[in-house]
Amino acid sequence: MDLNTCFKIKEKGSTVRTEILAGVTTFMTMAYILAVNPAILSATGMDIGSVFAATAISSAIATIIMAFYANLPIGLAPGMGINAFFAYSVCLGMGYSWQFGLTIVLIEGFIFVFLTITNLRESILNCIPIPLKKAISAGIGLFIAFIGLQASGIVVDHPATLVSMGHIASPTGFVTVIGLLAASIMLVKKVKGALLYSILFATLVGAFVGVTKIDSLSVSNFVSLPNVAPTFWQFDFSKILSIDTFIILSTLLFVDLFDTVGTLVGVATKGNMLDEQGHLPQAKQAFFADAIGSIAAAVFGTSAVTSFVESASGVAVGGRTGLAALVIAVLFLLSLFLSPLFILIPSAATAPTLIIVGLFMISSLKDVDFDDYALSIPMFVTIIGIPLTYSIAHGIAWGIISYVFTFLFIGRIKEVHPLATILALIFIIKFMFE
Repeated sequence: MDLNTCFKIKEKGSTVRTEILAGVTTFMTMAYILAVNPAILSATGMDIGSVFAATAISSAIATIIMAFYANLPIGLAPGMGINAFFAYSVCLGMGYSWQFGLTIVLIEGFIFVFLTITNLRESILNCIPIPLKKAISAGIGLFIAFIGLQASGIVVDHPATLVSMGHIASPTGFVTVIGLLAASIMLVKKVKGALLYSILFATLVGAFVGVTKIDSLSVSNFVSLPNVAPTFWQFDFSKILSIDTFIILSTLLFVDLFDTVGTLVGVATKGNMLDEQGHLPQAKQAFFADAIGSIAAAVFGTSAVTSFVESASGVAVGGRTGLAALVIAVLFLLSLFLSPLFILIPSAATAPTLIIVGLFMISSLKDVDFDDYALSIPMFVTIIGIPLTYSIAHGIAWGIISYVFTFLFIGRIKEVHPLATILALIFIIKFMFE
């Protein structure tokens, strides 16, 4: 297979080496999901080993579709937040079985396939004006940086101020600072693969201060055989006609839909993948990837799949095509057999990459006219809304509501896409009944 022809690598101004490097970088920044997702879902009684395998398999399937069908450098995996809703709200909070939860995920996946085929999801993406798309990119950048700072322990929660300074001299804080310094130096020196090398370097440093747990790793136990049987095809359709089902399904659809929209907008904007009208040509194919991925997730036994914002780390090192996504998918498949090795990478080692990517993504604002308050105010609302609500979906909702009503009251509502107005009204109704 000619990779250049298959993925149009030269046409998109990239190289095979750059795409492979981008794929490895993105995978290493999102590999934490292989450890975190099973830990969260196992609270429902699901077998942790089976959830691990389901996470890797569904991520690989969705990302392979993204690679060959959409030709975008975006990785997919069970979404953070969605998995917590599945475990702590649906199962532990409302008392439903995890089998019922998987049934909801399955239905959601089929609904997403329908919405994708009918172009509704693509229409939602295209109804957002270009300046607001740039704001989404910047907001996600701040969100990613915040996640990195949290993972390092540099920013911690506080009962009075919500957030506060953590112990920067702690082992995790030290590893993050060293990794951030290494990444900064290599970026200034224009070293190719700076973000990937900083992750490897920080992981190595972590071994000396006890952050990278290598004591239990040996040649005999870093290879493991996957077992998905305990969660495979475990559905419970007995209660799907209840009001609770409608509420749960609506919540999942809202969060997953706008998380994916926000991620595609943010990553595509950073990678200059939007056309002159601000549209993403491969949007429909990208949406199809996460729809099929969610069906696969339900079948194998995990929560819904979504596009990962960490894909921006691969785009930041030059990833522009589906070859980067293919590399991510292959690494997910390898992780099925090398789970202890991949889980070895501590969050403190990937945190510097997330912080740096935040800088990269906020640069999308450099050409924005902030003197046009009709657009700059909704943009600002979006930018602060995403990290402060800890939700891409809610940040986008804030921005669209602000955008529509600003243009309504200044007499420019005709400039607003009708679908954006409909979305604003839906968001308001949703917030009223939350």
